[in-house]
Amino acid sequence: MNEKEIKTIIADIQASPKESEWVEVKVNNDKPELIGEYISALANGAAYMGQPRGYLAFGIDDAAHALVGTTYKPKEDKIGNQEIENWIATQLSPRIDFFIQEITINEKRIVLFVIDSADNTPVKFKGTAWIRVGSYKKLLSEHPERERKIWQNTKNSSFENKIAITGITADEILKVIDYPSVFRLLNIPLPENKTGILEKLTEEKIIHKRAASYDVTNLGAILFASDLKYFSTLSRKAVRVIFYKDNSRIHAIKEQVGENGYAIDFINQISYINSNLPVNELIDSTVRVDIPMYPPVTIREFVANALIHQDFSIGGTSPMIEIFKNRIEITNPGKPLIDTLRFIDHSPISRNEQLASMMRRMNFCEERGSGVDRAIKQCEIYQLPAPDFQKEENFTRVILFAPKTMRQMNREDKIRACYQHCCLQYITSEKMTNETLRKRLDIDDKNYTTASKIIADTINAGLIKTDELSKSRKYAQYIPIWG
Repeated sequence: MNEKEIKTIIADIQASPKESEWVEVKVNNDKPELIGEYISALANGAAYMGQPRGYLAFGIDDAAHALVGTTYKPKEDKIGNQEIENWIATQLSPRIDFFIQEITINEKRIVLFVIDSADNTPVKFKGTAWIRVGSYKKLLSEHPERERKIWQNTKNSSFENKIAITGITADEILKVIDYPSVFRLLNIPLPENKTGILEKLTEEKIIHKRAASYDVTNLGAILFASDLKYFSTLSRKAVRVIFYKDNSRIHAIKEQVGENGYAIDFINQISYINSNLPVNELIDSTVRVDIPMYPPVTIREFVANALIHQDFSIGGTSPMIEIFKNRIEITNPGKPLIDTLRFIDHSPISRNEQLASMMRRMNFCEERGSGVDRAIKQCEIYQLPAPDFQKEENFTRVILFAPKTMRQMNREDKIRACYQHCCLQYITSEKMTNETLRKRLDIDDKNYTTASKIIADTINAGLIKTDELSKSRKYAQYIPIWG
């Protein structure tokens, strides 16, 4: 935390009319255990009030919030052979991040403890949980209603609501957030003045107003950053698009890394991908028409899903679109929250509901539950192999394949295509038959036994079943195993 950020936090504390559930001010201190209790109380108080951090400041007058300076030197304060910071950390359960900052303002020495909010469970010091009630430190056990709310708030806390950068001015907000794009993409009028802009950004939860400064939320930063490098915790989440020479990762021929928030870069990234993909030439009535090899709708939907459904808690990785000669792989951090077999016709369960909602408002993806269905249907229309959804411990991957002949498809390709086709038929109140599968896989009518073999393999794989209402073997109908 740099000097400017520290000064802004202290200015916020001074601007507040009184101490609160997440702020405590003192002049001096000589009781290390009291500091531990205050850290517990302020971490829990911040969680209770939905604040990302609590603050304990020395050198500020309790009554007037004036800077008076302190003689307290925590770096010299020890318990046995341990510095106080390390000692307190060992006494906290669960352990949370807090750090100490020292600064001189107007020749007044100030010591600031910056304390992360409790997460998932109240914080205890030496086995006892404390809470702030207004400006007073109390035992949490005496206020069960506050403990219940801490559990509720931490359970409902989300990536989007957390703070990407704190303590910046109004002018800095207009620098780090591409605010004209916010209003354009959300299709709302741009206010005539700075106050109106900031009020609307606050209403949309893009920023958060403090007493004398502003915070930018993760939601605002990841979607609307004018440059992700302004946000150290999110800069590694930029989308990467990589084109390879052939079917391996050995020879990358070009790469593009997003610089702005996802919403700012999205259209350009999709255009960049599509404009660099191969096309098929179709001559119709002497007119040449270029047909994309991959459906643009499918690429758009799966890229949007990778952004929306990623697990932001996984560090050092970001959504990635890799284009090979024979396939496209779209990967996002985090395993899916639903079975990959139910990606079709299942309302998506997202870790990032606010992010998903905002992306839908900007028309970057389909309504809930319809986008994947439409994307796969487009693959059928383009006569492409069925997409492969892969689930791993730390990532989810969608693979789109370039055109293949039936001879080039392996058994797994055919089973996957049969299952997905059966699902698409079912959700449109139709049933898969040998005939519809032949049409899907471009199998000649005289080779109906080939389609029958694929259907039998898919049944044996436990993915589809014969419809109980189907009475004819020759004209049998099939539904997904979950139908």
